[in-house]
Amino acid sequence: MRGRSSVLNAIPTTMLFVCALGCSAPAGAKKDVQAVYDHETGRLQQLTYDSNKNGKTDSIGYMDGTRVLRVEVDRDEDGKVERWEYYGADQKLEKVGLSRAKDGVVDEWAYQGSDGQVMRLEISTRRDGKVQRTEFFEKGALVRVEEDTDANGAVDKWESYASGALSSVSFDTEGTGRPNRRLIYGADGAMRIEKP
Repeated sequence: MRGRSSVLNAIPTTMLFVCALGCSAPAGAKKDVQAVYDHETGRLQQLTYDSNKNGKTDSIGYMDGTRVLRVEVDRDEDGKVERWEYYGADQKLEKVGLSRAKDGVVDEWAYQGSDGQVMRLEISTRRDGKVQRTEFFEKGALVRVEEDTDANGAVDKWESYASGALSSVSFDTEGTGRPNRRLIYGADGAMRIEKP
């Protein structure tokens, strides 16, 4: 599992857009950021940014005037977005979308806790835009998972973790919304089956 705290290091991308608008932008930053305005209202709609100054846009900020709505990032400049940053009305980062296959399809969304670390990951395992797996973290460590393995909209698998290791997996094989089978893993690697 890759480090989850790095998923949310999105603040610098947005800060570059905001800084480029202001008079305290670093020398050269303003020419690397291009603005697109609505022809009728004059409101700012987009900011494009060339972060490595090679002549190719690698980030696009979608704007509502001075308010950032979303930022899309194509770091490897292959023409496919691999990162989406979504911002709320308060201009705080709400979530970061990722394309795990780096093919322009968003299939994972990370949510930040008050400590700045990932608190929840929502994953579209079928890559259809619907969340089938949700991972929950505390202090950067995976603690539990809920999964809809048959994509019917209901959770039917639950995983629990202790000290980074899988401690139990529960299954709903009857479609009741409650687990009816549980696998318990001991610290020594032994497994036993329980009926809850």
